[in-house]
Amino acid sequence: MTESRSSAGREGVTRIPFNRPYATGAEFDYIREAIANDHVSGNGPFTRRCTDHLERELAVERVLLTHSCTGALEMAVLLADIEPGDEVILPSFAFPSLPNAVALRGGVPVFVDIRADTLNLDERLVEAAITERTRALAPIDYAGVGCEMEAFSSLARAHGLVVIEDAAQGFGATYRGRPLGTQADVACLSFHETKNVMCGEGGALLVNRSDWVERAEIIQEKGTDRSRFFRGEVDKYTWVELGSSYLVSDIGAAFLWAQLEHAHEITAKRVAIWDVYHEALEDLENEGRLRRPVIPDHCLHNAHMYYLLLETSRDRDRFIKQLSEAGVGVVSHYVPLHSSTAGLRYGRVHGSLEVTDDVSDRLLRLPLWVGMTENDAVHVAEGLVRALETLQ
Repeated sequence: MTESRSSAGREGVTRIPFNRPYATGAEFDYIREAIANDHVSGNGPFTRRCTDHLERELAVERVLLTHSCTGALEMAVLLADIEPGDEVILPSFAFPSLPNAVALRGGVPVFVDIRADTLNLDERLVEAAITERTRALAPIDYAGVGCEMEAFSSLARAHGLVVIEDAAQGFGATYRGRPLGTQADVACLSFHETKNVMCGEGGALLVNRSDWVERAEIIQEKGTDRSRFFRGEVDKYTWVELGSSYLVSDIGAAFLWAQLEHAHEITAKRVAIWDVYHEALEDLENEGRLRRPVIPDHCLHNAHMYYLLLETSRDRDRFIKQLSEAGVGVVSHYVPLHSSTAGLRYGRVHGSLEVTDDVSDRLLRLPLWVGMTENDAVHVAEGLVRALETLQ
């Protein structure tokens, strides 16, 4: 493990923040190189280096770097030709970027419940939610654990739907041996500073359909055929359809390249912390005091997140308070989208969302970042035990 970057606060209390961005050490050199290249805007040399690497690593048709995963999701919805009134089925236990992208096109997010084990969209509930207005399925890979993509792909083929995979948390993880994001029509990654591999703000669109590649390039370049112009395929470029500026700067790509070079090492370090938590909390799960993450045998996770499900929301709130006072940064996660102000306005609910409501009240996320040591993870786990004892 790397040397701990946690710190001692007042009266010797160890401070372990929820997240701390990790730098490999090569970021500054690459940023200087990007500046020296005289190309710091989008689609420069470092962007090409990153996209070429990701296309080889993931074996996808085309990768387009974006300024955020939010931008990549908006591109995906444009590619899927979502129009006013069209429905897109997605989980309510998700970040707002996904339904936002749908609603921005006039589409209707249809909220369906999640599985109780992986907390991913429950594929068994999706078919009943399909109507004549349904155009796409949009599952997410929660905590870097793959959703049941085989089932979603089968449903999409049977009903003539598009699959948009929100793999924001999924880089470095696999489903049945294949990288997350590579089995949908189009998928989106996040390189936000809270993700395993990051560049502050950033994302990527993974295009798995050859017939969508040219349109994706146009959408990314403000709706113009500028990419074709730079390849010498047209003698001038012009506005050809809807799009926006979804590019990441080459300075951001330079930072990202330093991370991608060490992606496997970063994942391994995170997995080591995840494993310490998982072992340390096993007895408490066996005693019925909490529930640990569930990883199906056919999924390889990337240790993006370690979370617990406590017995009640009251327990969760007490934990956050007690652990924060002890210098440990723990947080809750998503507020269900279906009960949010915008969710009520722009979306609709199909069926009961009892698992979503239950999980969102009881879920607690633990610190997990490169630079923590195994002793840091043990310290957090011991703090959890002490907090549980006060609830007895």
